[in-house]
Amino acid sequence: MPIYEYRCAGCRRRVSIWWKTFGDAAEGQPVCPRCGGVELSRLMSRVAVLRSEESRLDSLDDPAAFGDLDENDPKSMARWMRRMSAEMGEDLGEEFGEVVNRLEAGESPEAIEESMPDLGAGGPGGMDAF
Repeated sequence: MPIYEYRCAGCRRRVSIWWKTFGDAAEGQPVCPRCGGVELSRLMSRVAVLRSEESRLDSLDDPAAFGDLDENDPKSMARWMRRMSAEMGEDLGEEFGEVVNRLEAGESPEAIEESMPDLGAGGPGGMDAF
């Protein structure tokens, strides 16, 4: 079922309309589900791409992902860690969140590690793995 987005001239809202087939979308007259208006202009929609877990993990290994990483800048490290966390698609826990928040505040990784001696102890390899 194709979904198209339109802007309604009557209520000036962005609306999504589901069509049964692409042919219906091409030939049919869209009607605003909010106000019933028929003066709709089609908009460019965002594209969603489904990726496999293997594809997501491969993207983490891409050297281009490290292009703006400055290991001497805690804020840069925090941005990179958030981006990698988002790619993983998993909640990495409170400890991870605390570390990233402290890096974003400008605290050095060494100071964080010193104040959190058990950091990563629950995970495989602990912090020594890095």
